Amino acid sequence: MSNKAAKIAALRASLARAELGELETHAHVPLGYDEVDACMNGGLSHGALHEIFAESGHEAAATGFAAALAFQMATDKRVLWIRQEFSAIEFGDLAATGLLELGLDPIRLLLLRLANAADVLRAASDALSCAALGTVVLEIPGDPKILDMTASRRLTLASAQKGVTAFLLRLGGKSQVSTAETRWRVRAACSLDKENWGSPVFDVELARNRHGRTGRWVIGWSCEDGHFRKPYDEGTEDSGAVVSAPCDRSIAAATEGVGDTKAVRRIA
Repeated sequence: MSNKAAKIAALRASLARAELGELETHAHVPLGYDEVDACMNGGLSHGALHEIFAESGHEAAATGFAAALAFQMATDKRVLWIRQEFSAIEFGDLAATGLLELGLDPIRLLLLRLANAADVLRAASDALSCAALGTVVLEIPGDPKILDMTASRRLTLASAQKGVTAFLLRLGGKSQVSTAETRWRVRAACSLDKENWGSPVFDVELARNRHGRTGRWVIGWSCEDGHFRKPYDEGTEDSGAVVSAPCDRSIAAATEGVGDTKAVRRIA
């Protein structure tokens, strides 16, 4: 990015923050992992845009993480999942059985497949104005030009106005300047039980947080109660969080040697 383009992007981000500051502040929902919730002032913000990026080869883990977050944030409301048809071809379809294995009720999921990123963004903007929905997930693969600061700001404003939380799931894409409240980078982590699947375990980096600290942790998902938690008992060999990392640290370098994809049940 040229110096001029960078200045323009920074100015747009500044104007977006000024406009967003006038919107209503929505409640935070605790994820269940105290260290992560503390970084976000009590939990993930309702009525905001959150980005989830998959490390290469860990698209199923990122999809599972997005599904868990979306259902947890939606409470008893429906989840609308909007994805490009290409994403289904490239990374696989969502499976009701996979959702059930995660402890998520597939009846609460509404799935919409569209031809291109422009249609996904348009449909999401309309959906975020429906307060009957709990969350909206936009699954957009690659780096389409239409997914720029303007699109990000529109999603953020639409999400804040009705309090419907938006998750932008990026598979095979690179992060760029946006108005997202948080940005997560996800890959699968090793289960303590090497012989069985066990509960899903994720290696996540909170790379962007507009209102607090960033960091990186290994967190588990409880299929029984629908909350995140520490994946291992205190005192075991694999217990504890991964060391906190600054938001500009390479996730590839930070997670070298970690990532057993069998630990997360594939739902995509």
